[in-house]
Amino acid sequence: QVQLVESGGGLAQAGDSLRLSCAASGRTFSSAIMGWFRQAPRKEREFVSAIRRSVGNTYYADSVKGRFTISRDNAKNTVYLQMNSLKPEDTAVYYCAATDYSSSIPYAKNEYKYWGQGTQVTVSS
Repeated sequence: QVQLVESGGGLAQAGDSLRLSCAASGRTFSSAIMGWFRQAPRKEREFVSAIRRSVGNTYYADSVKGRFTISRDNAKNTVYLQMNSLKPEDTAVYYCAATDYSSSIPYAKNEYKYWGQGTQVTVSS
């Protein structure tokens, strides 16, 4: 089993930056891909970004490309999401997720087996 704990959410103004962290524990060596998803009120959970733990390949939703950066520190079993130039439409609960399979499609939420509890990000205009 893998446990994921997010941190770093909070309140921000448009244009500000926040950094989310996702600390993984348990059987973390098997987490081939780690991702970030978000869910705004009354909307579906959507893909934000993902990273392959071994080779570091990164993936981004078009809506965050150029503003968000995902990174990982395998020694600390932690994945980060640096969010710059925040917009009110980035307001959502952000979830960290992990999958054991390197063949998983990084942007497909159904491919992820492990999920964190989520951290709220609120961006005001």
